[in-house]
Amino acid sequence: MFEMIDDSKSEPLDYLNREEKLKWLMETYGNDVIRIAYTYLKQKELAEDAAQDVFIKCYKNLDTFRNESSYKTWLIKITVNRCKDVLKSWSYKNLFITEIFKSKTATPSLESQYFRGEENELISKQVLELPVKLREVIILFYYQDYSIEEISDLLNINPNTVKTRLHRGRLKLKESLEGAWSINGE
Repeated sequence: MFEMIDDSKSEPLDYLNREEKLKWLMETYGNDVIRIAYTYLKQKELAEDAAQDVFIKCYKNLDTFRNESSYKTWLIKITVNRCKDVLKSWSYKNLFITEIFKSKTATPSLESQYFRGEENELISKQVLELPVKLREVIILFYYQDYSIEEISDLLNINPNTVKTRLHRGRLKLKESLEGAWSINGE
């Protein structure tokens, strides 16, 4: 598989019961799960629903966790797969997509919270505009600090495919940022 990520936080899980483990995982990784889900689904409510589904699946499968990766990696993989299922679903394609266009409000979004602290908000917006296959590797590599090998394992794709998607994602970002900066007159 891949090398384990040093997860010093995972030590307390050895002596917790299932409910306590789930609570600890939700408190520790809940925001990461919601952020990853949001990068796929681009809607706060859908991201929260997906996160809930992820933790339900986590709870059901806690006893089968094999420690081949960290709990965080395991949860992110479940999140990615859940989001892909949502994106393929009929209800997402036919019902929720219209909500994306209606939800452009002035209130702070999960998107802005996710990228808060970044030097350039324009970059974060451009990342979210990338196609899913490029966006997911950019987010996992740059924002979640996963290695190419770890991303390869998470997404079940060849490491060279990860490198190619990272390269294409960077090129698309460069093009879109150059266009955005020329529009803004900078």
